[in-house]
Amino acid sequence: MSRFKLNFQGKNKGITVLLLTVCFALVLIGILLLQDQFSEGVFNGKRALKDVETQLAFGPRTPGSDAHRQAGDWICSELEAAGWQVWEQTAVVDGHAIRNISASRVQGAGDPLYILGAHYDSRLVADQDQDPAKRDNAVPGANDGASGVAVLLELARSLPEDLDGNVWLEFFDAEDQGDLPGWDWILGSRYMASNMDRELVYHVNGVVVVDMIGDADLTIYKERNSDPSLTDAIWTTAAAHGYGDQFQPSVKYQMLDDHLPFKERGIPVVLLIDFDYPWWHTTGDSVDKVSAESLDAVGTTLYYWLVDAMGK
Repeated sequence: MSRFKLNFQGKNKGITVLLLTVCFALVLIGILLLQDQFSEGVFNGKRALKDVETQLAFGPRTPGSDAHRQAGDWICSELEAAGWQVWEQTAVVDGHAIRNISASRVQGAGDPLYILGAHYDSRLVADQDQDPAKRDNAVPGANDGASGVAVLLELARSLPEDLDGNVWLEFFDAEDQGDLPGWDWILGSRYMASNMDRELVYHVNGVVVVDMIGDADLTIYKERNSDPSLTDAIWTTAAAHGYGDQFQPSVKYQMLDDHLPFKERGIPVVLLIDFDYPWWHTTGDSVDKVSAESLDAVGTTLYYWLVDAMGK
């Protein structure tokens, strides 16, 4: 009897230790899963990738489509949920209705020190597709459009609220329809820049546009229309945080993009773009071509660059 009792107590002790070990392991796994999903440094590339997926789920965000309207409404709701003040700029440009979306954390918008921009429309036709039968189809726009939007939205969630200065996030409409009948490029950004009053222009230290920055094989070169000093500051930040491979120090392209209208107003500008993208303006510009790691490289770089530039 005594022997049986001793064995029984030992068995209970062993079961207790086992249960505690299992419980601890489950708690640890839960913590790790939460960290993996929500606490990926200062910028969460995986959450940004989900934003790309959300945009693709609407369908091609071609101007005038339901998907385009839904995407714009969703962008507004995400910004508001992150605590940003949102306003819109609507107009008819060259016969096309445009809807630019702006956001600021400052009540009444305030004058920005920096503007970060991306276009949210996708191209009406995949005119660069190798398959002629697909060239009349709309472009899904995972990298060319959705990736830049995703980076700006995740920055809206992650940027410190007490930056020493103001940032505007700009979501430009009708960037990507040039060379199509009745269309020109960069309608939304050109309209915004041309309607900025001189005092506002004077307050802006720089405009940074992100476009096609989600490619899983990301390589961003310095761009010829970009301000050299502002470019160097961003590239230095990228290298300091381990993204030297993604941000190459040489100059390669001269691009017509949403940064140009602001350069024409005398504002220093930078375009971040990986134009070595074989699925540009094709039906292959799908979400499987975009990686969380690439979004993270760009988003983290811009996060630390802004924090440094604004004296946080």
